[in-house]
Amino acid sequence: MTIYTAIIRTAFLSAALLATACSSSDDDATSLVTEGDPDSTEATLADFDFFLTSAGPGDGANLGGLAGADVHCANLAETAGSEDREWRAFLSTTGADGINAIDRIGEGPWTNANGVVVAQSTENLISDANNLTQETAVSELGAVINGRGDTPNRHDILTGTNLDGTASLDEADTTCANWTSNSEGSALVGHHDREGGGANPTSWTNAHGTNGCSQTDLQGTGGDGLFYCFAIN
Repeated sequence: MTIYTAIIRTAFLSAALLATACSSSDDDATSLVTEGDPDSTEATLADFDFFLTSAGPGDGANLGGLAGADVHCANLAETAGSEDREWRAFLSTTGADGINAIDRIGEGPWTNANGVVVAQSTENLISDANNLTQETAVSELGAVINGRGDTPNRHDILTGTNLDGTASLDEADTTCANWTSNSEGSALVGHHDREGGGANPTSWTNAHGTNGCSQTDLQGTGGDGLFYCFAIN
């Protein structure tokens, strides 16, 4: 073997070893990226099962009844990346076939779009020990919703419920005609930021009633036709 041939062979072997090393490094890097962070936002968004609507349907408290409100929850969740979940609006109805909001939403626990658990169970949810605040009652995209002191204030959240999530037994309208009125009537609202006025200013379910059912009426008392949504599966 000549010295020239030896040099060529040595160079070839060095190049082959370098290529193998680079390939191994690339594979390791790819493995790290593929495994990812299990607590990443993308992973969390697929798993969230509670949110406060970023917007209402826009027709005041006329949500199309409970069915229409549930569809609105599902549509917002789908746009945020949640699939194959059954969503229910936290709303009560009254009358002979009245329904309690607390009976519609499953048993928990519930996690928001930022991966934070807001309640472990229905008992925890309606207690003072829940983790519902303005920072945790976020939208389907994980955004904080305006509260008292913000412009505009949107902290009046439609519920139609008592403090414990059950339907009101008052003869007066507390659900804007079971979520079909955009004019006359009234609805009970809670405060997602847990502050403000009314008989129960720190309640997320039952702070006070609205002055009417139109979009303007809801906005006039510090709301925007928003409501809570829970996944039941």
